[in-house]
Amino acid sequence: MIKMSHKHILMIIACVAVISLFVQFIYGSSLGAQIIITIMGAYFVLVMLAEMIQTIRHGQYGVDLLAILAIVSTLAVGEHWAALIILIMLVGGDALEDYATNKANTELKALLDNSPQVAYRITGDQITTITVNEVAVGDQLLIKPGEVVPVDGMVISGTSTVDESSLTGEARPQPKQPQAPLMSGSVNGDHAITMQATQLAVDSQFQQLVKLVQHAKNTPAHFVRLADRYAVPFTIVAVLLAFVAALVAKSPQRFAEVMVVASPCPLILAAPVALVSGMSRASRNGIVVKTGDVIEKLARAKTVAFDKTGTITNGHLSVDAITPVAGVDEQQLLQLAASVEQHSNHVLARSLVDYAQANDVPLLPVNDVQEITANGVQATLNGQLVQVGKRKFILGDQVVAPTKYTAIYVRQGEQYLGRITFQDQIRPEAALTMQSLQQHGVTKLMMLSGDQTATATGSLSWSALMMSGPNYYRKPKLPP
Repeated sequence: MIKMSHKHILMIIACVAVISLFVQFIYGSSLGAQIIITIMGAYFVLVMLAEMIQTIRHGQYGVDLLAILAIVSTLAVGEHWAALIILIMLVGGDALEDYATNKANTELKALLDNSPQVAYRITGDQITTITVNEVAVGDQLLIKPGEVVPVDGMVISGTSTVDESSLTGEARPQPKQPQAPLMSGSVNGDHAITMQATQLAVDSQFQQLVKLVQHAKNTPAHFVRLADRYAVPFTIVAVLLAFVAALVAKSPQRFAEVMVVASPCPLILAAPVALVSGMSRASRNGIVVKTGDVIEKLARAKTVAFDKTGTITNGHLSVDAITPVAGVDEQQLLQLAASVEQHSNHVLARSLVDYAQANDVPLLPVNDVQEITANGVQATLNGQLVQVGKRKFILGDQVVAPTKYTAIYVRQGEQYLGRITFQDQIRPEAALTMQSLQQHGVTKLMMLSGDQTATATGSLSWSALMMSGPNYYRKPKLPP
């Protein structure tokens, strides 16, 4: 038999149904329609029997047998239209489940599509392009600006910032200097670096994430197996009742009628379709469900723990506070800093420029723009040197009150003008989500974060975000 997908089988059945309707109601040949449906039904019953036998060989027992018996019995007593409807229900549900499953796997496909495919190996003075599976431990690799790190390793030359948010959830770009660890799947910043591979591709962090998602796809939920758990007794009882009904009525048609009533299409299809539809909806919203039975257990959950970065917050840094020194106003400080940073591709620079433009602060033309690696940016504005960057780069040994948050400092000539701090802001829907969970019976809400307690609770106004009984737990940072 030709192996076909449920979608193709459904299309064939639909075409046969249209032809049968045409034969019976246009040409007036009921026998012709019956012959067509019977031949088609017999063929697909054999196909389903073959699938069921394969399932049984793997130690799994299902209630599909009842649907097959219903189709066979209705065809045997001449109720071919009833057989067609059962066949459409059964195959149509399977096709719908396949569709929803494919939609649910969109997240996995995107993950696989974005996984590193090539690496640039350095051998002496030559750089060769190889596949990630060819990378050996100890190989020196070139990581170009904006490229995904192909394997786990360590920086051996160059400095850059690396976006590890897809792996750690931390929005802040991580500075990387020689001897710093690199994780596969992280994205390099604006400067090329050279790394040494410490793991093979199959053992790297990104591949572990791929394996996790694949495991989620292949793990069915507990309640999906519930119908099959009672398949044997349910089938036996249904067949016995059908035989009794046929004997009492002295009509084989009664056997077919009981089989149709007992046909477990809703029992077979309702739970899987609901599950995969839920997983599909979750996938479209960027949620990967680790195991299928998690969805069922959510209905009984009383405690919910949220990761902070990218879950409660937006997952990227934006301007939080502008702190000028005496004699400098906020708009002046913002204008100078954004004007210098407008030519930089650094994530904080883009955030600062976006903030200035959103607040209608005009950017001034600058000259002689120079990016100081791992320190900041400087440019000439109105004949004066303006520098924007890290605390040490701008202040030197000058003493200024420290801040717990990510910040850039601004200096014009020899005068320190102030600093601009950045934070990951709370998502606008976070409070409504917390309230909705409490209304649905969740009694305890927790936040997990690797940040300092003051940062996690103070900056996010966690207590204000929760309606009652907020809890905070500091999780350890992921190891490199």
